[in-house]
Amino acid sequence: MYCPNCGQQQIADNTRFCSRCGLPTDGLARWLAGQAAFTTPDDEASTALSPRRKGIRRGGKIIFFSGVMLPLFVFMSAMADSPGPLVFPFTLFLIGITILLYAILFSEKTPPKTKATVQPVFGPAPAATALPPAANTWANNVRAGAVRTSELVKGPPSVTENTTKLLRDEQE
Repeated sequence: MYCPNCGQQQIADNTRFCSRCGLPTDGLARWLAGQAAFTTPDDEASTALSPRRKGIRRGGKIIFFSGVMLPLFVFMSAMADSPGPLVFPFTLFLIGITILLYAILFSEKTPPKTKATVQPVFGPAPAATALPPAANTWANNVRAGAVRTSELVKGPPSVTENTTKLLRDEQE
């Protein structure tokens, strides 16, 4: 498979990113073959449930489960001649109501921000955010061979040279 962005041949079809340009390629082969739907990060974010919605669903499921279990426990209560078995479905009902009310009153309305997956961009990328194309620049004035440090050009005398001469004069 070749990267649709830069044309680099990939090592395997199941690589996650292009080795040259970094384009995410996981699922790209299936999308190009028409076996998978193209989704944008906005589509995925809209299907995420908020904590409030999750809590409401969880509470509703528990309430529904307690309602389904109620006839069984009513039958068990009638057989035992005691209201004791009815404690279980009523406890479940109260737990469901508590979870539902907590979600409505205290949970966040918005879904948590998820790290959006980057979808492949085909065609020219926006110029404002794109990097310039790769270029090879050759240096024309490079000398061949290693630099010999013993043959450095003598520059102006250093500040300490004068002091060194004075020390030599004192020792004599």
